[in-house]
Formats: sequence, structure tokens, C-alpha cells
Amino acid sequence: MNDDLACLMYLLAYDDAAEGPYDRSRTELLVRTAALVDLALRGRLEEDGGGTVTVSGAQPTGDPVLDGVLRDAAAGHGWKRLVRRHRKQTLTQVEDRLAAAGVLTVRAPRTRFGTRRLTVSDPAVPAALRARVFAALHGDDPVTVIPAADAALLSLATAGRIRTVVSRQDHKTFRARIDACTGHLAAFAPGLEKAVRTLPMTMIAAQGGMGGS
Repeated sequence: MNDDLACLMYLLAYDDAAEGPYDRSRTELLVRTAALVDLALRGRLEEDGGGTVTVSGAQPTGDPVLDGVLRDAAAGHGWKRLVRRHRKQTLTQVEDRLAAAGVLTVRAPRTRFGTRRLTVSDPAVPAALRARVFAALHGDDPVTVIPAADAALLSLATAGRIRTVVSRQDHKTFRARIDACTGHLAAFAPGLEKAVRTLPMTMIAAQGGMGGS
């Protein structure tokens, strides 16, 4: 779980007051994109000349979240379609995985039609993760030496407007650094970089009922 970008993305999006993600519909897209980035970093997802995502290798990863995304990718979709596809299911799978690992405690909804309540078992875990992303944003190291996973988490937190991770002022002050971190994704797949850059618009479309299944 330590290297699972979808789980790490969820913990960055977790909000104590909400007893879950700061914004569930946005977090669905963020964790789904994080899973795609994770698979691209592992060399399991590539892009053909027409922008279609292809799967490299036949072996499962052993992670139900990533293996579900691999099955979706095998159908020959583009990155943007894969970001939207089965995003609700992916978020629930991430929560279940974190709960099974003891990172989250699950409690019943307050009301009959409410959502289950999720509490981080150890607040130091998301705090350390936020500090890790903060270091990538504020550090003195050149962007080229920032670990690809950290650069991706920073880019996604910015796209999702997680203000506890990237404040409005930080977004303005470090715009060039954030942009360069997002640009790292082009080395793995130009279409993946574009999908991350357009996430804010994808989120607006999804909240308006146009985001796919």
C-alpha cells in the first residue's frame, strides 16, 4: 500500500470533518487517475500512436484496484475515457483496501440513506503524506529529480483543488513548478499528461451528469 498511488491519493483527499473524502465525486476521478498513473509508471499501460491505451504484460498485479483498471484498459479506450470509467467502483475498492490494511476504520452511516463513515486510524499517516507532497512543492531540488510518484500526487492534488495540500496562494506562487511536474507524465504517455491537465473540466462535467459511468 505504501507505493499504491490510488491509496495515497485517497489519503491526501481525506477530510476529518467529512469522515471521508473532501469531495466524493472529485475524489472518484482523482483516485482513478492515480491508478492509471501508477500503472503507467510500472510500465503496464502504454499509448499507441492514435492515443489509445494498451496493456503491456499479461500478469495481474495482485492489487484489486489496479487489476480492475487493467481489465478496463484492455478494451482499448483512451485515457480520458479510462479516467471516468468505473470511477465510483474504484473509489470504493480503494476505501476497502485501506480498511483491510487497518488504515481506515469503517462505521455505519448516520442515516438510512447516508454513506458509511470512514476514519483514519492514525492521523500521522496522511500528515506524513501531505508533508511529502509539500516538500515536492516547496523544496529546492530541481523538478527533474522529484520522484515521479510525488510529482504525480502534487499534480493531481492541484487539479482536484485539495486546498489542504496545495493552497490557492501556493498554486499561484508555484504554478511553473506544478506545471513542470505535470509535464513529467508526458514521458510515459502524452495523453495521460493531457488527461491530468484537463481533470478540472472533467470534474465539472462529471458533477453535471456528463462524466460517464
